[in-house]
Amino acid sequence: MKKIGLLNQPISTVIAGLGHTDTIVIADAGLPIPPTTQRIDLALTQGIPSFLETLRAVLLELQVEQAMVAEEMLTVSPDLYREIQSLLGAVPIETVTHTIFKSETESARAVIRTGEFTPYANIILSAGVIF
Repeated sequence: MKKIGLLNQPISTVIAGLGHTDTIVIADAGLPIPPTTQRIDLALTQGIPSFLETLRAVLLELQVEQAMVAEEMLTVSPDLYREIQSLLGAVPIETVTHTIFKSETESARAVIRTGEFTPYANIILSAGVIF
């Protein structure tokens, strides 16, 4: 049994298989997931697990080069955006319209669906390299 890091096998497998610039999405409970994109559904009930809990866990194992969020997050859920900035540190965060954001999920390797009910609690993480 794995004793540290992510215990969720599908998430761990996706992260282990990412190459430079491949993307994964961490999503709220309502983000539409393209039928061609792998869905990793963690949602149990409203708020469980939360978007931020899931992001923190993923960041323990994923080298992130850049991130993308919907620009609507900045006005509708500004506290969440500030928390993301804090967690990502120097990682650049691109903002795009929610419509563009949703189209970008089509090329993601996977979408991790949380139980989050906060509007626009979605992020696309682009894999970096550790060398």
